[in-house]
Amino acid sequence: MELEPLKKHARLGDMAYEAMKDRLVRGIFGLGRKLTVRAVADALGVSSTPARDALNRLAAEGALVYAGPKTVIVPYLTMETLKEITAMRLALEGLAAERGAAKAPAGLSDSLENMQAKINEALESRRYDKLFWTKKEFHFAVYRGCGMPHLLSTIETLWLRIGPPFHDLYPEFAAQKYGVHNHQVVIESLREGDAGAIRTAFENDIHDSYRHLKQAIRAREEQVGE
Repeated sequence: MELEPLKKHARLGDMAYEAMKDRLVRGIFGLGRKLTVRAVADALGVSSTPARDALNRLAAEGALVYAGPKTVIVPYLTMETLKEITAMRLALEGLAAERGAAKAPAGLSDSLENMQAKINEALESRRYDKLFWTKKEFHFAVYRGCGMPHLLSTIETLWLRIGPPFHDLYPEFAAQKYGVHNHQVVIESLREGDAGAIRTAFENDIHDSYRHLKQAIRAREEQVGE
């Protein structure tokens, strides 16, 4: 399994949770993937209790769904769920972006430019695990400035929900380089001090993601219906 043993310190349940979150956002666990408590525990080098705690937390957040007493799966997105997640992202990420941009520290635009260079490199090398992760870091580098930890926690949960289905869009989505323009607008607007334009650019990015995820869901529904 694509996990590494955890070090024997701190709260193992929290560490197992963070390790699983990382893999979900990176798309390591694809849609429909089944995971058992025992397999996760063995891969992380922990007992079944912290592994179960991590899976329970992720299931409560909707990132995983129980298919049995000791088995979870990475769920497919439905149109209803996608619409709800997108509406929440537009409202919450828009707020975080605008407030975060207004409080942006000096040098953030340069940091974002470096992140975008890594995104471009991941696009060229087809390292899609790095691509989505760095894209998330780009967004959150701005959002964190809002100073609203509960808001950020909710947004992160939404990213957990879209991580696996988003990875299913590659390589076609990556070939079009969607999001590159939106990110450039963010960088330029940050240098100009235009928080409203930054919010709009992130909202456009979310709309782009919605359109392509919707197409993927429709295609899967048609395939299942055949």
